[in-house]
Amino acid sequence: MDRIAAPMLELMTNMATIQDIGVSAAINILSAITFLLAFAFLRLQPINDRVYFPKWYLKGARESPSHGGAFVRKFVNLDMRSYLKVLSWMPAALKMPEDELISHAGLDSAVYLRIYLIGLKIFAPITVLAFIILVPVNWTNITLQSSKVQHSDIDKLSISNIPVGSKRFAAHLTMAYVFTFWTCYVLLREYEIVATMRLRFLASEKRRPDQFTVLVRNIPPDPDESIGELVEHFFLVNHPDHYLTHQVVYNANKLDKMVKEKKKMQNWLDYYQLKYERNTFQRPTTKTGFLGCFGSKVDAIEYYTSEIERIEKEETDERGKIMKDPKSVVPAAFVSFRSRWGAAVCAQTQQTSNPTVWLTEWAPEPRDVYWDNLSIPFVYLTIRRLIIAVAFFFLNFFYVLPIAFVQSLANIEGIEKAAPFLKPLIEMRTIKSFIQGFLPGIALKIFLILLPSILMFMSKVEGLTSVSSLERRSAFKYYIFLFFNVFLGSIIAGSALEQLKTFLHQSANEIPRTIGEAIPMKATFFITYVMVDGWAGVAGEILRLKPLIIFHLKNFFLVKTEKDREEAMDPGSIGFDSNEPQIQLYFLLGLVYAVVTPFLLPFILIFFGLAYVVYRHQIINVYNQEYESAAAFWPSVHGRIIVALIVSQLLLLGLLSTKGAGQSTPVLLVLPVVTFYFYKYCKNRYEPAFVEYPLQDAMRKDTLERAREPGFDLKGYLMNAYIHPVFKGDEDDEKFSISDEPEAEQVLVATKRQSRRNTPVPSKYNGSESPSLAEICPGLSP
Repeated sequence: MDRIAAPMLELMTNMATIQDIGVSAAINILSAITFLLAFAFLRLQPINDRVYFPKWYLKGARESPSHGGAFVRKFVNLDMRSYLKVLSWMPAALKMPEDELISHAGLDSAVYLRIYLIGLKIFAPITVLAFIILVPVNWTNITLQSSKVQHSDIDKLSISNIPVGSKRFAAHLTMAYVFTFWTCYVLLREYEIVATMRLRFLASEKRRPDQFTVLVRNIPPDPDESIGELVEHFFLVNHPDHYLTHQVVYNANKLDKMVKEKKKMQNWLDYYQLKYERNTFQRPTTKTGFLGCFGSKVDAIEYYTSEIERIEKEETDERGKIMKDPKSVVPAAFVSFRSRWGAAVCAQTQQTSNPTVWLTEWAPEPRDVYWDNLSIPFVYLTIRRLIIAVAFFFLNFFYVLPIAFVQSLANIEGIEKAAPFLKPLIEMRTIKSFIQGFLPGIALKIFLILLPSILMFMSKVEGLTSVSSLERRSAFKYYIFLFFNVFLGSIIAGSALEQLKTFLHQSANEIPRTIGEAIPMKATFFITYVMVDGWAGVAGEILRLKPLIIFHLKNFFLVKTEKDREEAMDPGSIGFDSNEPQIQLYFLLGLVYAVVTPFLLPFILIFFGLAYVVYRHQIINVYNQEYESAAAFWPSVHGRIIVALIVSQLLLLGLLSTKGAGQSTPVLLVLPVVTFYFYKYCKNRYEPAFVEYPLQDAMRKDTLERAREPGFDLKGYLMNAYIHPVFKGDEDDEKFSISDEPEAEQVLVATKRQSRRNTPVPSKYNGSESPSLAEICPGLSP
């Protein structure tokens, strides 16, 4: 033990004590309370109503309280009684039943909240058992007290306080089995509940275009026919009883950039016009260079008016080019069918003997389509994904270096080395506690702020065609990053870096033991991180400080009409790509440290409870989800919790092997095997409900719908669903609807191809193809 104590001494001198954790807890609790009280006050002010209740405005169920009454009441709430109920939002957030929540916010939002519920269900019993059984077992030893290793009272609560070869490890083995079986039971029940919710939601959901539509990609070129003609003839031949219509995909990325640029110019024009209206004695000016800070000075209103006119002319030319140039049509199309059953058969089967062409998949719902990536040639997707995989590996590998640097500065020794003149100040007890108990967590939090945006950009480069799939892919990358750089990097690599010199002077067989000892010692760092990110961070989410400031800036400088005010609200969405991996990190920490250092569990339990209430409030009142995937993300959530469970078992196995409990290895090896087969069972039993659409359910829903609405114009309903948003503009979809044409008799119609047989049914549109974009949207003709 003396040889172990020497390398551990340097590590332990920088470990946070109970007092340090207390200081961090006080800071974060005070921050969380401040955020919550500020929110409770600001949400009551009429001027902030659209910031804290935007979802109800978008639904048309709430009106601005500033429309009537005294002038002061338009901005400030003068009802003193309302301030006595500052916490009334909490029970209000919990009051809405789950079925009503699904109807109000969608299944994605309701199931997302169940991730927090799973955390509460798993860790509440585990915390109680750990404190009743494991904490007394750990605390009633004197191993650390009799050693030369500097330690704190927190370390006495961990497995580090158990002597090598002790029979007390039987308690930890037993609890590892109990925690594993309880976690698997909760996961099994939740998977069953969510799968049932998804099937019920799909069965009861109202008609949506994506239920009848398939995305077809990698359409092979034909020298005799256009993409539209080729798609129509292929599906009339191979799906003659079910094919209804289709919409080819246009490469409108350049036009989309022009529309966004024009909108930005219009915002600046609105700003300067409002500025001029407030002071008509002076015309506003701007500079034509970068950010309006460089270049020649010009009249701002005239400049932006001319820029908008220029962009409108280029936009008109680009629209005409897209409609006339065959090269603007990409080899992809949205194909719609007469029934859900027909769409399910097409989406879930191989269309030709060549598995690389005519690739079909369920179309995303229209608002979920990521249009920019539809123009990417299918053959490039594999290359793009390979490049991104390599780039992500290097990002993941090299990001640990700046993180380690930042963390080295976020401790006593690192700051004293970087700034020796601060040593007298740092050695003050309060300052020292602040640095050790709070600074490491906040430093890591700040350093990870830009990472989700980087990973989302990488996912977009991969070529995924829906926003939901982009968020799921980005969430996967973020989770991998957090696992290696934040979790393993802090436990293993961090310990090794801190003691590199010591490791070089000890025998190789002592290194695993030293790392094994360091694992529970890192619990204090994760406690500070949970408090910073999980307590203060979640409380800061409900305050919405950034949207609050941006809304009032837009409201003052840009808003002219109610529509402008609505656009300025920016309700945001759940942010699955960044939030879900963070939640998974807490699952990982809780499961790993449940047996090793149970003292961390209450901090994680508080996070799940607070986050559940906060995000339930946000989903009910704020977030406006961009899409509805019917909880398609749940298999990923389930799989990552399983990974966390297996990692916790393997780390416990490695840790016990350094504690002279090698005889426990066969007993612990059973757990990862059982957990893996449990995962395989859940995957085979429940995952198909999230991947495929049962033909039986599709036929049942089609039959009921035909009985209820026998004369429904399905073709008119689907015709305009998958037109690129830039072609719809700001007009209502009804502008582009076309009347349903009567079906012709079954006759043979010749195609333009010389090498293929005739189509056995007529073409619905002048014997050629589905209507062109100009026919659907006549206002777009140049």
